[in-house]
Amino acid sequence: MSRTAAKSHPAADASFAAKLNAAAAETEHLLERLLDAAAAEGEIARPHRIVEAMRYSGLGGGKRLRPFLTVETAALFGVARGHALMAGAAIELVHCYSLVHDDLPAMDNDDLRRGRPTAHKAFDEATAILAGDGLLTFAFDVLARPETHPDAAVRIALVMGLARAAGLGGMVGGQMLDLAAEGRFGKNDTPQGEQDVLTLQAMKTGAILKFCCVAGAILGHAPKARLDAVSRYGQVIGQAFQIADDLLDVEGDAATLGKAAGKDAAHGKATLVDLLGVAGARARLAQLVLEAESTLAPFGADGAILRDAARFIAERRA
Repeated sequence: MSRTAAKSHPAADASFAAKLNAAAAETEHLLERLLDAAAAEGEIARPHRIVEAMRYSGLGGGKRLRPFLTVETAALFGVARGHALMAGAAIELVHCYSLVHDDLPAMDNDDLRRGRPTAHKAFDEATAILAGDGLLTFAFDVLARPETHPDAAVRIALVMGLARAAGLGGMVGGQMLDLAAEGRFGKNDTPQGEQDVLTLQAMKTGAILKFCCVAGAILGHAPKARLDAVSRYGQVIGQAFQIADDLLDVEGDAATLGKAAGKDAAHGKATLVDLLGVAGARARLAQLVLEAESTLAPFGADGAILRDAARFIAERRA
């Protein structure tokens, strides 16, 4: 990052890292409990192989950025941390499902994820598909529990919000646009302009990241003006996350990333890095960090950790 506003103090970096790691550890512990082999009330049984595949795909990896965003946004509204962690865990389950399915031979056909074999390589394709299905549906089980929030209306709003972010008009729809852009359904002669790329990325990646922040506001019964502020923040960091990801795809390597690099160019995908160039993409990234910081102005000093999160997203190296 070249903009002074995107720099942070070492002490702030350490504080942010500690909070991110704490949320990750708490999320891991919660997912470990939720993905237990014992059947929950109303379930008949949890077959061993599907439990193992879901645990393989859902535990022991990743920064848990999405639950962290939910927890820290919820903290702005005085939400009990346990409620926020449940909602964050549900979102993380959806994220993990998406990775399992994205890695399948019919999608991105990847062999490596988080530095180890992808689910269909560690198990088999049929098990990986079912593990992804299980993680997705289990996310809504988690959101619907009174443990997530005692108010049923809040739980309904969370279920609706996650369904919209993850489904037809969000991540799933974005994945379809992504496949079409690769020419999977016939030669794609339509040039991808900046708005096309922004729409695709807002759906495929940005919708879930935005919902992480909105979920925290929903949990806290946030007034509309403040819900709109964190919603805009989530939208902006979603854009920043994708540009950073595209830069890593161009400049990174598999050993650092824990997954294959250079995939976008190999598949002929248009990205903002492709359209703007590396320097232009970095300049856009710096602008987005400043915008993310400005959206948090209504929260004053309480928004400091989310300002740090915007810089972290822009500067990440893996």
